[in-house]
Amino acid sequence: MQTAELGPLRISRLALGTMLMGERTPAGEAHRILDAFRGAGGTLIDTADTYTDGESERTLAPWLARHRDEVLVATKVRFDVSDPGGEGLEPERIRAACDASLLRLGIERIDLYQVHAPDPGVALADTLEALDGLVRAGKVRALGASNFPGWLLAWAVAMQDREGWSPFVSLQPQYSLVERSAELELLPFCRAAGLGVLPWGPLGAGFLSGRYRRGEEPPPGTRIGDADEDLEEAAARRAVERNFRAVDEARAIAEAHGATVPQVALAWLLTQPAVVAPIIGPRTLDQLEGLLPADGLRLDDDELERLGRHTHPPEISPQRMLSGQVGIDVALQPLGR
Repeated sequence: MQTAELGPLRISRLALGTMLMGERTPAGEAHRILDAFRGAGGTLIDTADTYTDGESERTLAPWLARHRDEVLVATKVRFDVSDPGGEGLEPERIRAACDASLLRLGIERIDLYQVHAPDPGVALADTLEALDGLVRAGKVRALGASNFPGWLLAWAVAMQDREGWSPFVSLQPQYSLVERSAELELLPFCRAAGLGVLPWGPLGAGFLSGRYRRGEEPPPGTRIGDADEDLEEAAARRAVERNFRAVDEARAIAEAHGATVPQVALAWLLTQPAVVAPIIGPRTLDQLEGLLPADGLRLDDDELERLGRHTHPPEISPQRMLSGQVGIDVALQPLGR
């Protein structure tokens, strides 16, 4: 598997998300998935304390005890969990949550510790200083953010630089062929500031599996079929004509390459500026084995244009004005570089 730099880390260009491990994926199957991912050259394993209230981290622990030197571990803090209790980004809670994750994972240091989402009830400076303290204490190697809007991410990065605190080296946003809002502000900023992007939901919560059909209700038991209307993967948000057209293109390109729709969707994502490693979250070993070939799939310029032509993010100001009147495509020429 290809690799790339992420701050002080060198990671595989596909990351393994473990949200389902310990819940929908039993421990035995989870460990087989981990073995296969590592055997294919994968190195970055992504989890969070809130995944099934710490069960994902606990499921990883016995496997990590045998393979700790072979992989990099990323986890997150912010949302509700029983240990240390509550939620949020108060400094004392961040320190306690880090210790709790280390204990559940059975490791001495977290390679990438990520803020899972902002906390408007806590001063940003207090959160960033506490995170810096974890790095200085040797409990964390590098820091990242997830689900931050562009303005807040820029503010945080500027504050870290000004105060000499350990910087964010990554952003984990939702990003896929059918959810491209990150291209408006987040990706250009990450390119300009040197942050690597680790997209979550790279298959659009399963929409890019190719299993969904126009005019048919999403199958029960699927992420989209079971999603409430307010969730990102709700059918009203995913199963729309523009997205079906993107899947049509992906299916035609997949057939030409002897590949699958998910592999093509991941291959497209791997070509996007600032993207370092999409986070795939297979439930079974078969699903993992069906995704790994994406790392070696090469798409030409015409195929990339065909895939992306239907799902551009909406035109907004000032991007529209800069592109149409000034000739600057901020997505390709991030200002401030």
